[in-house]
Amino acid sequence: MKTLNYICTFVFILLVAVSCETDKDNLYSLDYIKAPTNVSAVFDITQDNTGLVTIAPNAEGAHKFLINYGDGSVEEEFKSGVNAKHTYTEGVYNVAIKAVGVTGKTTSVEQELNVTFKAPEDLKVTITKNEQNPAIVTVKATAKFATLFHVFFGDAEDEEPTTLMPEKEVTHTYAKAGDYDVRVIAKSAGAATTTFTETINIPDATDPVNMPVDFESFKINYAFTNFGNVTSSMVDNPDKNGMNISDKVAQSHKAAGAETWGGSFLTFENPMDFSVNKTLKVKVWSPKSGAVVRVKLEHLTDGGIFAELDATTTVANEWEELSYDFSSIDVNQQFHKLVIFFDFGNTGDDSKYYFDDLKLSPSVVPTESMVQNFEGEAPAFTVFGNIAGIEVIDNPDKTGSNQTDKVAKMVKTSGAETWAGMFFETGAPLDLDTYSKIKVKTWSPKSGVVVKLKLENADASITHEVDVNTTVADAWETLTYDFSGAPKADYVKVVLFFDFGNNGDDSVYYFDEIALANDDTSVPPLAIQGFEGEVPAFTVFGNIAGIEVIDNPDKAGDNTTNKVAKMVKTSGAETWAGMFFETGNALDFDNYKKVRVRTWSPKSGIVVKMKLENSDASITHEVDLNTSATNAWETLTYDFSDAPAAGYVRIVLFFDFGNGGDDAVYYFDEFELTN
Repeated sequence: MKTLNYICTFVFILLVAVSCETDKDNLYSLDYIKAPTNVSAVFDITQDNTGLVTIAPNAEGAHKFLINYGDGSVEEEFKSGVNAKHTYTEGVYNVAIKAVGVTGKTTSVEQELNVTFKAPEDLKVTITKNEQNPAIVTVKATAKFATLFHVFFGDAEDEEPTTLMPEKEVTHTYAKAGDYDVRVIAKSAGAATTTFTETINIPDATDPVNMPVDFESFKINYAFTNFGNVTSSMVDNPDKNGMNISDKVAQSHKAAGAETWGGSFLTFENPMDFSVNKTLKVKVWSPKSGAVVRVKLEHLTDGGIFAELDATTTVANEWEELSYDFSSIDVNQQFHKLVIFFDFGNTGDDSKYYFDDLKLSPSVVPTESMVQNFEGEAPAFTVFGNIAGIEVIDNPDKTGSNQTDKVAKMVKTSGAETWAGMFFETGAPLDLDTYSKIKVKTWSPKSGVVVKLKLENADASITHEVDVNTTVADAWETLTYDFSGAPKADYVKVVLFFDFGNNGDDSVYYFDEIALANDDTSVPPLAIQGFEGEVPAFTVFGNIAGIEVIDNPDKAGDNTTNKVAKMVKTSGAETWAGMFFETGNALDFDNYKKVRVRTWSPKSGIVVKMKLENSDASITHEVDLNTSATNAWETLTYDFSDAPAAGYVRIVLFFDFGNGGDDAVYYFDEFELTN
């Protein structure tokens, strides 16, 4: 037993001795392992101007790396063979790479990293002039790698750049005509830039001025001729309130000491046309009430040919409209000049007056002015509230108050919102200065539903709405909306809601003949032809004799004028024989619905057909009436309210239509538009 213990003890001592000797040898070799060598790094900078850099450290004998990015950020550790990724701004950095060996020995190096971003590429610039005002330009720009653009418009010496962001646009208005260098500098995240330059021309306003005048166009040369120490020019509207919220107006400055007759005039390219509309209307703003505003119309070259009228302001420091009735003007003269004098008869006291919206109007306003009847090009409809699109279709019920060819159809789709409807834009603002009501012909499958009519200005910042209920079902009726309480605005959107307040149920509604209206029904007739002056050129057809203008053979009853036209329906002439003449100007069916003519026939009960044609006879409309008197004058009135919209310039007349000629003699006279 003792022997066994001795042997075990000897073996243990021997093993320990061997082990210690081995450890001593290992420690001796580690002391001589070197620190990492050939330490370096490869930098890979991405080419997208993000500043992302990949750092690939390398060394012999490195176990790991410590990387100090040189930009103040925290040092990071990476195992050998793993790359670092770091985002830099543009600049030069000293990147420190510390290689660490297995024994903990280190070797450090610094490498310079130069982060330079690429200049923007593929710079494309679009410069667009405003159609209405070519002095307004819009600039858009795109470029690869660009983060923003600096735009210089070239009209100021110490111009500060305008910043333009990608996918956006900037607008600039030039104060005067000329050539300007528009410069666009595309910038990336760094110092590198790319520049685009284009010379643009801002033209002078050169288009001629004609009536009507609203001073809104920057293409028209509103060249005033001033006299008597008065100066007129186009300016921004100083008081966009009341009846005039337009942007531009004319200013007339009557300087201190200016002549009592001082004023300004515009010269029109074409003479003012007083053949139909004889009342001149002008919106004025005066600092004083009771000031005389004289308007004088002059011949282009002969100052002795003129007409002038006075009107007096009734308010101070607000817009009002003055009217000048030139009904007695000599329409055979041509008036190219319009002269305006403010505070006429008084010496100037440095007051400034403003005027705008010069237009010719009927001496008596017609009862209605059509806004939209869907007979021509249909407007662009916008629907809302989940209803189907609006269609313009053939009138499905040409009876009662609406026998037009085309109407608009609205389906209030099942489940549509209670407020579902549609709108369209009118183009020109609705004339609520002249008209206080709007009429709409409607067809509804239900009686008693609310039909809401809403008017909006261009950006819907000013609106007004009126509700009217239908009174019949499955029939046309005319709904009248009173907009006399609407705030002043340029209303250009007409919004219509059927069965307002109730959800859609697939009901079908129709609407048509949207018109401005007044209560006054006493609109005087408008003369077309009375044969008292220059005789029109007659064209006959169907083998009848030529038309003659003669002395009235029967100055009694309905016609006591001096001159009339004579037609002989020659024996054997065609059943459709007749004559036509041209009116010069298109017949005004926006304001009138009927044509009347005085006739004299040797027979009662014969058909007298009247036909209207446009210039190439591609659009026509005809109406038949019968005579009721024999050998006497009578007035026949032809209703053309159903005529398709067209510029009718030809009046065709057939006596005893349907029967061959028998040498009967007929007379006609006094063609007029009426309602």
